[in-house]
Amino acid sequence: MTATTSNTPFRRPAGQGRTRHVLLRDDLDRLTLRRLRLWHRLLARCAAARLDRQLAAGTSPETSASLAARAMQLTSMQVRRDLATSVQRVLATLASSLAAAGPVTVQGVAIVSQLLADGAGPLYCAACADDLGDVIENATQALLR
Repeated sequence: MTATTSNTPFRRPAGQGRTRHVLLRDDLDRLTLRRLRLWHRLLARCAAARLDRQLAAGTSPETSASLAARAMQLTSMQVRRDLATSVQRVLATLASSLAAAGPVTVQGVAIVSQLLADGAGPLYCAACADDLGDVIENATQALLR
């Protein structure tokens, strides 16, 4: 029986085996360095929608380990690229519907016009009651009728 060894060092896949730390607020409202555990990252993925709503509303990521983990996920380059691609796809659909030859509904064009002109609307104001995604979806659907 022959045994072989390799001179190539063992390498873990990227992102594995590294300990991550985050700053969290303690009971006295001081920032402390804490280890981010695997279950915090898993919880952040499982509760992504809820945590995203909290972060979007302005809750500080230092409030909890799961919020800090979700903030790290959201600000990663891969997630930002994925979001940018999604935004471009949605806007490209809307722009192509507007620029397409042939008739369009006045309602769809008016929705887009109002979206761009309303400085207090969802495109410019985070506190607006209207959801930007819903407005874009409504405009696109109205243009395609």
